[in-house]
Amino acid sequence: MKRAMDVLLSLAALLLLAPLLVATAMAIVLEDGTPVLFRQVRIGRGGREFGMFKFRSMVKDAAAIGAWFTSANDPRITRVGRFIRRTSIDELPQLINVLKGDMSLVGPRPDVPAQRSLYSEADWALRCSVRPGITGLAQATLRSAATEDQRRELDLQYAREHGMGLDLRILAMTLGRLAGRGAN
Repeated sequence: MKRAMDVLLSLAALLLLAPLLVATAMAIVLEDGTPVLFRQVRIGRGGREFGMFKFRSMVKDAAAIGAWFTSANDPRITRVGRFIRRTSIDELPQLINVLKGDMSLVGPRPDVPAQRSLYSEADWALRCSVRPGITGLAQATLRSAATEDQRRELDLQYAREHGMGLDLRILAMTLGRLAGRGAN
């Protein structure tokens, strides 16, 4: 049932948001050229690696400028990038990951491989027992105010308690945050 909901809602969102997706892609190209999408290796269900898509929000040569802990003043972020990050538009290409089955609409945010070391064996197994999501308990309740420890604990709580009712509550909270006060 969850997978059917993921596919139907993702398809509907992609169709409904198509004008916004095209406008965002055009804005990225006009400001900094192609590519429009950024692909990053993340960890999915069962510990499997996959390529997660986002709209590119940094300049093309961001790696050459240097590694930064992404912050509000990161000089690698473009003007369009600041806007799409603040509004979470940069996350919309993950609807493609949902259709492919790599992600769900709701679940723990997918970790990068280096984050594996932050978990015990048991917690990592629990974390990887569910498909990662575009939004999750940490994003719906704390958004960017969550510390890494709080995010990990909320991700594990979701993995322990996941179900259709919790997913619907998380989706409603996420949409409320986006509609009410922006993505932050």
